[in-house]
Amino acid sequence: MRLGIVGLPQSGKTTLFNALTRGSFPVGTATGKIEIHDAVVDVPDERVDVLAKMFHPKKTIYAKVNYADIAGLDGSSAKSGISGELLNKLAQMDGFIHVVRCFTNDQVPHPAGSIDPIRDIQTLDGDFLLNDLISVEKKLERLTDEKRKGGGREKAVIDREIELFEKLHACLAEEKPLRELDLTAEEEKAISGFGLLSRKPVLILLNLDETQEVPRIDYPYKQSKVESIRGQIEMELAQLSPEDAAMFMEDYHISELGLNRVIRLSYELLGQLSFFTAGADECRAWTVRRGATAPEAAGVIHTDLQKGFIRAEVIAYDDLIELGGMNEAKAKGKLRLEGKDYIVKDGDILNIRFNVSK
Repeated sequence: MRLGIVGLPQSGKTTLFNALTRGSFPVGTATGKIEIHDAVVDVPDERVDVLAKMFHPKKTIYAKVNYADIAGLDGSSAKSGISGELLNKLAQMDGFIHVVRCFTNDQVPHPAGSIDPIRDIQTLDGDFLLNDLISVEKKLERLTDEKRKGGGREKAVIDREIELFEKLHACLAEEKPLRELDLTAEEEKAISGFGLLSRKPVLILLNLDETQEVPRIDYPYKQSKVESIRGQIEMELAQLSPEDAAMFMEDYHISELGLNRVIRLSYELLGQLSFFTAGADECRAWTVRRGATAPEAAGVIHTDLQKGFIRAEVIAYDDLIELGGMNEAKAKGKLRLEGKDYIVKDGDILNIRFNVSK
């Protein structure tokens, strides 16, 4: 999972990045230049801790999320599109966290001169839409030229691609993100190499000050969510010891660290879930898409497990904890064998039976 943290200058992107990664990059120093900070974050999951206490493994490994703090978007890309290093980085992301400034701070003026979250959302969306429109129009030009010249691919194949890209163009011309379109698996494959930015899921994260009420934002697009965070407080919490953080949270009536909540929202946004492997050698959390089959989950662990998949021993985390161990789970019939069609559920503990012939 790779998510890009984006937003206009002085919106609090790096503040959020520091909160998520417990980092200490300088904030409030926007230069308009392309700056990219990457970090891999352990996914907090108390289930991993409980399994480790039960199995006493040699290693305990949490699932990972990659966050990238991406600076360089300032609203000017609507003139000519996004290019170069910045576009390449954005295209690599599985989704975006768009930090939108709602807080006021006289020491850090908004580049546009006023606080207007709806305007800022529309500005960045406009950059992404224009970039996609340019890419789609260029592809249509190439396809039309290829069809005219002939002598290459079958005409029917080219016509199907033209029809697809005309559908994309019509959506963008209506100023709607491409994630609004329901595409077939074949169509998704055809556009997968284009890195279309408005096709990627987006979490709009409203960055509030300590006492600010959450503004009502209507953002009705598919694969999108609108949430809020008090970025400065969360960054300060991330720098504290667990004991001091707990006292701080009690004082501010914060029930959950923003780090935990944003990571959970990231999973929901990208349609991911966690499953586990557990034993004396290792207790580990793995990430797989919702709807994945047991062989697909096996492939996340190792490609050989997917190739030689026979069966998966499966037990739900809640059942294992309730019964107190694997032996008890087997005695109660809660440890079961599942085949290739089994759909993995969040919290499943898997042991893959496989055979790879040499």
